[in-house]
Amino acid sequence: MKPQIEIEYCPGCRWLLRAAWTAQELLTTFEAELGAVTLRPSDTGGTFRVSLDGESIWDRKTEARFPEIKELKQCIRDHVVPERDLGHSDTGERHKVGG
Repeated sequence: MKPQIEIEYCPGCRWLLRAAWTAQELLTTFEAELGAVTLRPSDTGGTFRVSLDGESIWDRKTEARFPEIKELKQCIRDHVVPERDLGHSDTGERHKVGG
């Protein structure tokens, strides 16, 4: 089964467009590797969390900021297809899921 991404966002903060853009970027980059990217409105205010197969890989509250799409792509790549080059989005650094 292919990995699945969930983007949980705060509808009260009007972060649907940010979540949708993030989903679009991830699907464009990992079209063949991902099984799904799901958007889920949160009941908790201020939430913007990205999970990979149920494990949180980015939480706005923990990090005190939104993810740069470049670092989010690197984190997902490192877990899903570590041998893949991301071109201009690559820094050569490798990231652990959940860390």
